[in-house]
Amino acid sequence: MATITRTWAMPSRWTFTIKPIAELLARLIPPGGDGWIDPFAGEHSPAATTNDLNPDRPTDHHLQAVEFLRLFPDRSVPGVLFDPPYSPRQVKEVYAQIGLPLSQVDTQSKFWSQCKDEIQRIAQPGATVISFGWNSSGMGKRRGFELVELLLVPHGWMHNDTIVTVERKTSLF
Repeated sequence: MATITRTWAMPSRWTFTIKPIAELLARLIPPGGDGWIDPFAGEHSPAATTNDLNPDRPTDHHLQAVEFLRLFPDRSVPGVLFDPPYSPRQVKEVYAQIGLPLSQVDTQSKFWSQCKDEIQRIAQPGATVISFGWNSSGMGKRRGFELVELLLVPHGWMHNDTIVTVERKTSLF
């Protein structure tokens, strides 16, 4: 049975600096992020290999997330941080901020599904995927993952909660 925790914290655009989230990551990710990847790293990612579309972010790569995920062989990654823009509006803001044109595909659910399909492919058996957003969908059973832990982080009256889903890959597909 999954552990569910609810802890209030101030919001931050840098998800990994929010106190209860930082504590969860420190508990689950080995020092130096050994083998872990982050396709939407932004700043402050504890993953060893990072990516962000914005060339001004301090990451290893600056690719579209799906292109970054395709760099990894099947079943080769022990852990993934999945902290994409949480809504089509946020995708639009990210693209505008770095001067990229936005296509209709970039704001459809297909965008997130393609990333999750690639994560499923590259995650090794027993891998941990930590997903962030405004829902608890995570990777899901259909992709061979089981829920291990759920962290709800309310931020106060006018802010959506940040929902953190910790899942483990149980299937080889």
